[in-house]
Amino acid sequence: MLTHLTIQNYALINQLSIDFTQGLSIITGETGAGKSILLGALGLVMGKRADLSSLKYDDKKCIIEAQFNLANYQLEELFDDLDMDYEEETIIRREILPSGKSRAFVNDTPVNLSALNELSGQLVDIHSQHQTLSLSDTDFQFSILDALAKNQVKLASYRRGLSKYQKVERELRLKQLEASQSKEQYEYNLHLYKELEEAELRAGEQEELEQKLEKLNNIEEIKLQLSESYQLAASEEIGIQNQLHSLESKLQRISGFAASYEELANRVASVKIELDDVVSELEQANEDVEYNPSELEQLNDRLQLMYNLQKKHQVATVEELLVIFDQLAVKVAQVEGADEALAGLLAEQAKIAEKLDDVAGRITEARTKVIPKLIKELKKLLNSLGMPNANFQIELAPSTSYLANGKDQLSFLFAANKGGSFGELKKVASGGELSRIMLSIKNILSKNIKLPTIIFDEIDTGVSGEVSNKIAAIMDDMAKHMQVITITHLPQIAAKGQQHYKVYKGDVDGVTTSNLKQLNTEERIAEIAEMLSGKDYSESALTHAKELLEL
Repeated sequence: MLTHLTIQNYALINQLSIDFTQGLSIITGETGAGKSILLGALGLVMGKRADLSSLKYDDKKCIIEAQFNLANYQLEELFDDLDMDYEEETIIRREILPSGKSRAFVNDTPVNLSALNELSGQLVDIHSQHQTLSLSDTDFQFSILDALAKNQVKLASYRRGLSKYQKVERELRLKQLEASQSKEQYEYNLHLYKELEEAELRAGEQEELEQKLEKLNNIEEIKLQLSESYQLAASEEIGIQNQLHSLESKLQRISGFAASYEELANRVASVKIELDDVVSELEQANEDVEYNPSELEQLNDRLQLMYNLQKKHQVATVEELLVIFDQLAVKVAQVEGADEALAGLLAEQAKIAEKLDDVAGRITEARTKVIPKLIKELKKLLNSLGMPNANFQIELAPSTSYLANGKDQLSFLFAANKGGSFGELKKVASGGELSRIMLSIKNILSKNIKLPTIIFDEIDTGVSGEVSNKIAAIMDDMAKHMQVITITHLPQIAAKGQQHYKVYKGDVDGVTTSNLKQLNTEERIAEIAEMLSGKDYSESALTHAKELLEL
């Protein structure tokens, strides 16, 4: 609910500060007095674009500040979503600097215009004739049905389910795309995997085989050197073993003469033992070495396989091939397990869809039940507003898709005249008819959901007589459930207000300014009398004004 409005340096307004209360507030004034300026200022608070032409004095900044009481609107979640600090008494401030720069604040925290638009849309509904086009908006039409059907909880449940469904659907599409792309490479990857699997590679194998190949490729040289080394060590005539044996014998003979000789003899004995061991190994190694063409061929083939695989995969070691083998194993397994994963997601999606269908069905059922009631109430209200032949054709058709608010397609058609054909509201209803339809709908909605403050901007244009009394009665009825502010030129409507404000022009130091003031009882009588018969109103006009005010 709007509780206070302050305007500084805006259009024709120098300084204005006014309080608003619950119920029906009336704003009147002569044409051009500045009623539209008030709406322009509120529009800035709601996030509309601003320019320097808004400034009354271009060397001072313009400030519009609106205070709202949000105690009954349950807007905490919206504030969280918009990253704003929630306060029951919330102040929105808009500033336009002489430089042309514009700033907006919610509870003294800077906000951007898109966030301000979203918030203010939940606080104030400015309604004029040209804005009745929203009647033809399907989302708005659904909101009417759902308000009457008390579908808010079911819709919240549906939207949570739809969010889960869409998440699974995205995962499913991604998995299907991955599976499709993977399957294109599957056969090739499987071939590469099998090829490496059959190779039975192991880390370090290449180095071992290359050493063996080096040995086999030099077998003759190895055989020759081993044989000659053995002969040199073990020959009976000049072999190192015999020579060392003789050396040992000679030193043994003198070992008893001095400790140093004994030490030498022992050391030679140790060398002889080591040499005997070397000779034995030389003999065995010489016997083991033999040329094996078959083993050489096997080694060459095995190494060639490794080299070919390395070249194919553009790597240099067996260890790198083993890494690729593991990667291929994962890719092959992903494709081979994709069907199972897809089946799991499809099952999850089907489970969510079953619950969605159930909630959507209950939403449809509730909507269907209130359609006759809505049509009946609209016809009754419009009949009182001078449209006795107005009729509606509202139908729901099932949708095969999950829509944002259920599985219904809505047809909301109107016929203004008896026997006339039904058509879309914006095509078959005049501006005045649309205004009365919107007024009727807002009246119905105000009894079923908590609406924001609504401001009617002369939607009674072109209306007079008994219809104006009915419009006044409807606005008065709405004001029992919400805050209604009405800019009007009809005395019948003006008399219904709990508060009455007048916009007027004045000259201060040769400069025209617009002002707004709240009227007391005597001023209200005079204002309504003037609305009835002009500035030079008669005594009968005053009497009529008092009758309208029930004084």
